[in-house]
Amino acid sequence: MDWQTSEDTVPSAPVTEADARLLLGRPPATGAWRDGDPVGDRHFAAFGPFRTEGGRELPGYRVAFETWGELNATRDNAVLVLHALTGDSHVRGPAGPGHPTDGWWGDIVGPGAPIDTDRWFVVAPNMLGGCQGSTGPASIGPDGYEWASRFPYLTIRDQVAAQVRLADALGIDVWAGVIGGSMGGMHAMEWAVGHPDRVERVGILSAPPINTADQIALNSVQLEAIQIDPRFQGGEYYDADAGDGPHRGLALARRMALLNYRSPTELNQRFQRSWQSSVSPLGHGGRFAVESYLDFHGNKFTRRFDANSYITLVEAMNSHDVGRDRGGVEEALGRVTAKTLVLGIDSDRLFPIDGQHRVARGIRTTLDGDRAVVLTSDFGHDGFLIETEAVGRHIRRLFES
Repeated sequence: MDWQTSEDTVPSAPVTEADARLLLGRPPATGAWRDGDPVGDRHFAAFGPFRTEGGRELPGYRVAFETWGELNATRDNAVLVLHALTGDSHVRGPAGPGHPTDGWWGDIVGPGAPIDTDRWFVVAPNMLGGCQGSTGPASIGPDGYEWASRFPYLTIRDQVAAQVRLADALGIDVWAGVIGGSMGGMHAMEWAVGHPDRVERVGILSAPPINTADQIALNSVQLEAIQIDPRFQGGEYYDADAGDGPHRGLALARRMALLNYRSPTELNQRFQRSWQSSVSPLGHGGRFAVESYLDFHGNKFTRRFDANSYITLVEAMNSHDVGRDRGGVEEALGRVTAKTLVLGIDSDRLFPIDGQHRVARGIRTTLDGDRAVVLTSDFGHDGFLIETEAVGRHIRRLFES
């Protein structure tokens, strides 16, 4: 559950006047990609009826995805890269029409990179329920209106089931690798547990075996922040004019989330007690720099995301329990046959490192025995996105195994 865009995962920094100018104008009711917007580098795959774990049915759905490299004649060089909560399919490449930000993992995926696109055919889908091209609450339903609050509850397993159908459509029987961090790591884990015959290597980065009560509690206040915004209107806000959507609630949820993605060390070192301007925050109407930082990123987020999608994806994240109906976590992880990299960050306060160690203990085919690789970083949970040199070394080990 992380920022997952290149512009948001750089080390924290005070907000400048140039930054503030980027947010002039009223935010749209939704930041979702909509039909008719520039396609950019996306491809689309359409599918028929889809029944969720909960028994709801989508009469059809679409997955947006991007690819790099070439699928070879034997179709055995395909790698699936899975994004986190607020990410999308744009793993690498510049911002431009259809893509509001640069690719979020360009140092990891590309020619000569740890996931070398001169060798591997890389596929990155936008997850089901998302808002950047795949079917989600902002998509138009069969009655000609947005799904909005009618969109079905999804689980991590539902989202992986949609990805399985994408793999089938692409003619990929076995992935040479499945790599994901945070929520994407939950998907990667589900692939390795639920479809062990279709995964040769798996990279599980900064992801736990279950979403704990503490993590669900942290999520619950974010969802409440969105839902109590009067402009949320029970999820029926898509016809609202710019500035009249639930942007305040969504921005507040984002600010809350950021506090879990970064570490106290980084925030304290970057901002200390500095002021945003020459106006004192000590009773004179000024602001501390860290307050402006949170506001800026919360407001920026509303221009590229959708409030209903945020709720849908956070609820899917809350569903994560790899041992559910499988005899428990350890029995489920014992099904994994793929060569596995498990990696975590020592300062991660969202998904603490003990969760990654539990994953490593449960999988018999890890690169490093019963302990996860632990990276030392001041950046907290987002370290798996920021510390690309260190993360890349371990991903290279996985693909050389």
